Amino acid sequence: MFIQTESTPNPATLKFLPGQAVMSAGTADFPSAEAAQASPLARRIFAVDGVAGVFFGPDFVTVTKTDAVMWEHIKPAILGAVMEHFQSGAPVMEGESGTVGHAEHTGEDEEIVGQIKSLLDTRVRPAVAQDGGDITFHGFDRGVVYLHMQGACAGCPSSTMTLKHGIENLLRHYIPEVTEVRPVGV
Repeated sequence: MFIQTESTPNPATLKFLPGQAVMSAGTADFPSAEAAQASPLARRIFAVDGVAGVFFGPDFVTVTKTDAVMWEHIKPAILGAVMEHFQSGAPVMEGESGTVGHAEHTGEDEEIVGQIKSLLDTRVRPAVAQDGGDITFHGFDRGVVYLHMQGACAGCPSSTMTLKHGIENLLRHYIPEVTEVRPVGV
């Protein structure tokens, strides 16, 4: 098994590509070891000292490290954990699989929210997945779109630029009712 790695715009996050499906549907975000209990793979990765977060996409795993460690010190152990997991045949997730991500929204803005989600799914999420992350709809209130950033996007130095100059401009161009985009933590 050969696992490729790619850097991401977030220097604290590295993308691991095992060459096979990671999530059959949706994504899974594990911002802490405690959150990783439903995933044997995430638990293996969190067993490596210095791992701060794990995120699963369709065919990739992104790992965020703490500031106290260097990639060259923990990358081999993470590669080993990922390889051991896929060779073991154990499931990536126990029980329910990942989430599609978007929050539900009903009410008078339902049509606008549908347009927002459609643009996110077709224009934003595929590009963000290339960088090892995901951005999902969290809410819409009086012109403000609230988005949840996951994986490499969470805590990325360029995430504010991505939100303000990329996503906000895109949404405002296609949907005049959108006035601003803000990140949310979950």
